[in-house]
Amino acid sequence: MSTAELNEKNYARIYRINWLICGPLLILFGWPFYMIVEPMMSPLLAYIGALFFSIPFTLTILHGHISVALGVLHRDNYYSWQRKKKSLLRLLLHPALFSTRLRLSLLAVALIFLLVASIIG
Repeated sequence: MSTAELNEKNYARIYRINWLICGPLLILFGWPFYMIVEPMMSPLLAYIGALFFSIPFTLTILHGHISVALGVLHRDNYYSWQRKKKSLLRLLLHPALFSTRLRLSLLAVALIFLLVASIIG
């Protein structure tokens, strides 16, 4: 990989693209859960469950986008650049969110929502 791809301008481009695709991915992965749970549960709880269900899949896609754009060996450079940003938005796509343990925990919470909805409804 050339060093031209490993500069801050490219990191900023990847960062903006991740923010642009984050919302549509949350909707894409969340609507099936919402459609299943909504008749059995209040709409607010269905939205919360759909959010917990869609976040792990969205984070996996975003992490894959970073890995494809920069390569597995250089994505740590991107994450260190992101931690150096001065805005609070850096925390919303923090590298800790991409850990498998957190993603599986969020998915388990969503499945508990689904179980509770099926028992109550």
